[in-house]
Amino acid sequence: MLAKHESTTQASPLFYRLLDKALPRLKHYLPHNRFGDNLYHRLAFLRKHQRLPSRRLLWNDVWYRVKTSREIREPLRVLVSDKEHVKDYVRDTIGDRYNVPTLAVLHSAAEVDSYDFPPNCCIKPTHGSAQVVLRVDGAPIDRERIKKWFSINYYLAGRERNYRTLDPKVIVEPLIFGSSNVDDYKIFCWRGVPKIIQQDIDRYTNHTRKFFDTDWNEQDFSIIYPRSSSVAAKPATLAEMLTVARTLSAPFSFVRIDLYTDNQQVLVGEITNCSENAGGWFLPRSAEHKASALMFS
Repeated sequence: MLAKHESTTQASPLFYRLLDKALPRLKHYLPHNRFGDNLYHRLAFLRKHQRLPSRRLLWNDVWYRVKTSREIREPLRVLVSDKEHVKDYVRDTIGDRYNVPTLAVLHSAAEVDSYDFPPNCCIKPTHGSAQVVLRVDGAPIDRERIKKWFSINYYLAGRERNYRTLDPKVIVEPLIFGSSNVDDYKIFCWRGVPKIIQQDIDRYTNHTRKFFDTDWNEQDFSIIYPRSSSVAAKPATLAEMLTVARTLSAPFSFVRIDLYTDNQQVLVGEITNCSENAGGWFLPRSAEHKASALMFS
């Protein structure tokens, strides 16, 4: 439940429908500076959560403060936003053995046309999110789709300023642990301390999630995607995963460390500066308070 002094913004469903239609235009026309970005983020937060962001230690409110403050433009935040350069940070901080190997980095559409992609590989842009091609057993590749990634400006897509100066590139990696359907573990850290673990299951087929505390006690909520009903075994490498997350998150306030494990090896997928762009609604909605108490205690 909402706290007594907190309430949803009293507005009609029509208001939110109009705001939903207006946001894409506002995103395009608002000035590309901190004022324009933050006004867009404030309206987007209102549309997602039907309330204005507060100064409280609430999950989405803290993400909102990260992305609307000068913190999001700090050099390290910008560096780890790039899927090629984040590996430099991982290598320098905990060692190259935690990196997914890089097979190639392509800098132009011409390089995409000429590159001989391995039969099994993962292909994604280094300067954005939510775009990926998993090639399995030499399946045909849509090179035109991949070439279009060079025209993506992820800053313009979501007004997240950490992406604004990134160069467009395409990175090619082997399939993690030789599979195209690996569970990933996203560890949310507050001031260098891991607090909550998100497990994503069947991400490319039937996406569900589970949430745990760091002792692997399952939580009774999810974010955006349904809570999985399957039994999730505690990873044999959990202690190592928490150590990796603790070390990598040390310079940040609120951050998400994305990991993979096959119960023998731990690999870093990426470091996420603003999970769900501060738009991760809870299932049920009231669980944001419970998760926040666990996260920020």
